[in-house]
Amino acid sequence: MAQDRLSHPSSRYRVVIPRANNLDLLRFIFAAMVFFVHAYHLSNAKPLSFLGNVLSSSFAVDAFFVVSGFLIFMSYEYSTDIKSYFVKRIRRIYPAYFAVILACTLLGALISDLPLSSYFTAPALYRYLASNLAFMNFLQPDLPGVFSENQLSAVNGALWTLKIEVMFYISVPLLVWYFRKIGLWQGLLTVYVLSFIYHYVVGILIAQHGGGLYIEAQRQLPGQLMYFIAGGAIYYYFDKFSMYWKWVCLLAIGLYFIEQIYSLYIVHAIIVAIGVIYFGCIFKYLGNFAKYGDLSYGVYILHFPILQTLIAFGLFSSAPFLALGLPTVLVLASAFLMWHLVERPMLKNSSHYVAAGHSGYISEK
Repeated sequence: MAQDRLSHPSSRYRVVIPRANNLDLLRFIFAAMVFFVHAYHLSNAKPLSFLGNVLSSSFAVDAFFVVSGFLIFMSYEYSTDIKSYFVKRIRRIYPAYFAVILACTLLGALISDLPLSSYFTAPALYRYLASNLAFMNFLQPDLPGVFSENQLSAVNGALWTLKIEVMFYISVPLLVWYFRKIGLWQGLLTVYVLSFIYHYVVGILIAQHGGGLYIEAQRQLPGQLMYFIAGGAIYYYFDKFSMYWKWVCLLAIGLYFIEQIYSLYIVHAIIVAIGVIYFGCIFKYLGNFAKYGDLSYGVYILHFPILQTLIAFGLFSSAPFLALGLPTVLVLASAFLMWHLVERPMLKNSSHYVAAGHSGYISEK
């Protein structure tokens, strides 16, 4: 029982996840969804409006957080100690993130409206470097003179989720300690409900005072924690989830209709989590998608500046459908290079991200 295995402070609850699963494919699909939605919203090309209607970047981000909860709690439980856990997390997220921030800073000099001397002496440049390297992108999202004519001047507006992801990493040891203190299901439920209450209260403030700061507040860690916790809950109870998946999926379908009829948002993260983990770990195996590399992270952190650059050069103004092909190729190629030149060399061979390229997902040890 998960409850029993969590009862001792030094215990580790290690769930065995199917080696042949679709988690890598799902994460790539979610990253691609965000990319295509941003292609429409950033370019404002009307012929591409169907992308914003058919795809949902908010759902993709919610699903990402579910997968993170599922995998990161597992990573913690499989770590020998807290140091090894944080080393794994740093190795996974920071090298590629650092490379993107540095590359944008240097390449921004080539497209900035400012001369090189003014660009490299502008205080905004160093505020950008300092704030973005510290995952505080909101403090300085722009580079001096870069994308100033675009609809949005932010260099990489997709990075706001990385701050939350890092906060998830930091919170996991504390959450697991709390679960052991109060009980597993009690702790999971408490944190989930508190996250929903935060989201609900901020939603009331948005309705009363408008968006702006309140919208930003709603999508920060407390409001997103319910998705992370929902993914973590399925990890801890994965044995039961895999045994009774038909009933669980029927429950998710029922909750979906209840949510639609009564606007009962409290069940939304549960529905998303059940659907994502079902297709990721229970549904028919669709093949080793990560055979040539795990490109999802690269697609996610690289697509925004690539789109912004092509928009700045007017690529989307004349033939949007043809224009969409170039950033797609550039994003995939850049993600491939990022994986093989930056991400993969920084990971241990035992990492599930590396192992996935050979034999499907295995638990990280």
